[in-house]
Amino acid sequence: MEFLFEYGLFLAKALTLVIAIITVVAVVIGLASKQKQGAGNLVFESISEEFDNIKQHAEQMLLSKEALKKLQKSKKKESKKKDDVEKPNLFVVDFVGSPMAKEVDSLRREITAILCVAKEEDEILVNVESGGGVVHGYGLAASQLQRVKDANIKLTVSIDKVAASGGYMMACVADKVIAAPFAIVGSIGVIAQLPNFNKLLKKNDIDFEMHTAGQFKRTLTMLGENNDEGRAKFKEEIEGVHELFKEHVKTNRESLDLDKVATGEYWYGQKAKELALVDELQTSDDYLLKAHEHYKLFKLKYESKKTLAQKLGLAANVVVDNLSDKVFSLMRYNKF
Repeated sequence: MEFLFEYGLFLAKALTLVIAIITVVAVVIGLASKQKQGAGNLVFESISEEFDNIKQHAEQMLLSKEALKKLQKSKKKESKKKDDVEKPNLFVVDFVGSPMAKEVDSLRREITAILCVAKEEDEILVNVESGGGVVHGYGLAASQLQRVKDANIKLTVSIDKVAASGGYMMACVADKVIAAPFAIVGSIGVIAQLPNFNKLLKKNDIDFEMHTAGQFKRTLTMLGENNDEGRAKFKEEIEGVHELFKEHVKTNRESLDLDKVATGEYWYGQKAKELALVDELQTSDDYLLKAHEHYKLFKLKYESKKTLAQKLGLAANVVVDNLSDKVFSLMRYNKF
């Protein structure tokens, strides 16, 4: 009996502790869900200082004391001569795009911030990495880069890995496009796809109804029975978007032979240069290293402030985002 009494007391304490922990977690989550998301902030980082620090550290490690002293003296003389010369700025922005182009919101803030301070002698380098996505999202992303051109500021886009479809729609806006030798470039085409479960529903005696106003309010559907008229209209819409895409590319890169490059194919950097899709074969690292001699280099990034609820649910959000991207690939979207 004494054992049972002690065991019951232990269970009661353990249960009380568990309930207390659950209550605290519930209160925290409740308060966090009511917290408003902050506006975020823009972070400037000096790439020039980073390069200078790397070079200085290497010199200290590799040179003798005498050689290092001579080098430091010569640098002091050079710095006195250059004190009166103000270098222009080169602003660096990274765009790693997802299929839904969710990163456009950060891009527009970054471009706006740069345009507030940039002068005509400055330059903007945008590192684009994307295989494309929804038309409206990447159309807006390309429009953000067009704002730079409209402000008469030099715009360069670098492609280190991939800028295909919507990614190339962005890249072609630039005054100069550089690409790594094995970067994937092109894919000037449009795709839209969706599964159809109508036969499965019929097999299980499940009815599906859809009511629309307007002959082509819905052309193809995932659950209803599709017809040739709807398919023809669907194809017509895709061809229309493709024509817009081609006009956009031709406007920005007049030397291109659209019959060769607007087939939906992609090419690696070397062939892309031969086709005039890019101007130079070069990585963004080399471009910045050379630009360091003539520009002050800054990287700009917009970082949104996360609420406590978002921080707690960060792992879950990663899973949801991955799942949503997979579902997206099956949905009916015109996408590049």
